[in-house]
Amino acid sequence: VQLVESGGGPVEPGGSLRLSCTVSGFSRDDSDLGWYRQAPGHECELISTISRDGTTYYSNSVEDRFTISQDNAKHTVYLQMNSLKPEDTAVYYCAANLILRTLAPWYGGDCARAARDPESGYWGQGTQVTVSS
Repeated sequence: VQLVESGGGPVEPGGSLRLSCTVSGFSRDDSDLGWYRQAPGHECELISTISRDGTTYYSNSVEDRFTISQDNAKHTVYLQMNSLKPEDTAVYYCAANLILRTLAPWYGGDCARAARDPESGYWGQGTQVTVSS
């Protein structure tokens, strides 16, 4: 199974970026796809998920600014990020699991640690987003 993110990079405050995550070797079935992020000095945060039927979830920190979508034919999930703020600076991880949840406490708030554990699902390698003027 591979999840490959793209679309990160530097952007000025108020700008937009679109992250993409292409999934291969994975039978979607009823699994969730979604995005976590790890900002410097902050715990790993689940920010958005989408189920196969299109049901979405957004954390309070990104609701009304970010939009998750999917193209099942292309096995790709997108995260459109608008009105970006400096506090959105983070490494963004795409993930897939039967149900995506807030990170379990035994991962110590570390996305990379969770990404190494098969129990937490499948994760991409992460893509850096830097919001700065």
